[in-house]
Amino acid sequence: MSYIERGSRAGSYGSPKAPVEEGKEYEADITELSRRGDGIAKIEGFVIFVPNTKPGDHVKFKVTRVARRYAIAETI
Repeated sequence: MSYIERGSRAGSYGSPKAPVEEGKEYEADITELSRRGDGIAKIEGFVIFVPNTKPGDHVKFKVTRVARRYAIAETI
């Protein structure tokens, strides 16, 4: 097995794919506040920061950025 093959296979053992996609719209409850004051929603346990929301809000949002462990969204 060559180094390149091992490297490409190693990627398959990485983090699972995020359950949200950039540019798509979702709807969820805001369950808590981040340290910076943004509302936090979760989809399949994946954290989404939604500014200008608070716990108890049920919001529709559009994902603007997806990182490895979280996403950022804006309300619509």
